[in-house]
Amino acid sequence: MNNYFCRAMKIITWKYLLAILAIAPLLAAGQVDSALELIADTSKWQNYEPHMGGASEEESKESALFMEPTATLELNTIADSIANIPAYDLYCGWDTKTLFAEKNAKEYLGNGMDFVLSHMECDFVYPTHGDITSPFGPRWGRMHYGLDIDLETGDNVVAAFEGLVRISQFHASYGNVIVVRHNNGLETLYAHLSQRKVKPGDHVEAGQLIGLGGNTGRSYGAHLHFEVRFMGEAIDPNLIVDPSKKSLRDWEFTLEKEHFEYATKTTVDPKTIAARKSTTKTHTVKSGETLSAIARKRATTVDAICKLNKIKKSSTLRIGQKLKYK
Repeated sequence: MNNYFCRAMKIITWKYLLAILAIAPLLAAGQVDSALELIADTSKWQNYEPHMGGASEEESKESALFMEPTATLELNTIADSIANIPAYDLYCGWDTKTLFAEKNAKEYLGNGMDFVLSHMECDFVYPTHGDITSPFGPRWGRMHYGLDIDLETGDNVVAAFEGLVRISQFHASYGNVIVVRHNNGLETLYAHLSQRKVKPGDHVEAGQLIGLGGNTGRSYGAHLHFEVRFMGEAIDPNLIVDPSKKSLRDWEFTLEKEHFEYATKTTVDPKTIAARKSTTKTHTVKSGETLSAIARKRATTVDAICKLNKIKKSSTLRIGQKLKYK
């Protein structure tokens, strides 16, 4: 865990200290979850505004970005929180109500900050199987703060690193979205899911199923929107992950202020738009049909059908079975 002191704790007033002392009997009786939770609910202690990432200015003014009741992690003391919540001291708390932390990453960087990403090969797993359809950077006149990875609705989405689930909600723009905080202080975001399989406070290992791919929220075609952030600021995932190899570029990463100086040139790849608009169709297997016959009938290939449906050429087809094709 990073050795940082919470700035808010350094400047906390006697008023708050007296308040904590006053509620100590309640804590002992188990009548409240934590002193921290009570303080965090006050506007003076935590006054973060919802931040929309790649959303438009109009979307950022929406009052109801989350569509479900929020959840909290039940801990008894601040010391308990520091011991069990990744980078709690760095973020000065555990917020399950706002998607991104207050943007103050640059205050901690100095001449650069080193992050250990993994110690062993199994410490990282690429979040899904598809290829990149849209990179990090300016797009359609605004920033696109992550990588879009191709998948089909229902495909598995897994946690990239070990961590603790901070957000698991339905969001107006991101659809079903999950945010996982990691021990090194980085957070990863997984958006547009069709289903969420974890809740805030769940501990997840790298490669553990956290949701199913989908097309929820403001999305054009099934895909996973994947982000990496530090202290609320987006980092180009391509700096950390090699999408072509679906692996880490290195076991360590040095974050510098220059990484937050995003390009201003707007680029739109027509192929990306076309790929998003393409639709997947379904063929119902009839008696006597083979993969070769279906491929010819649907103007595709056996390899394409097998890849899309995750089957082998030698697989036995069942009457009534649904096969996807493009």
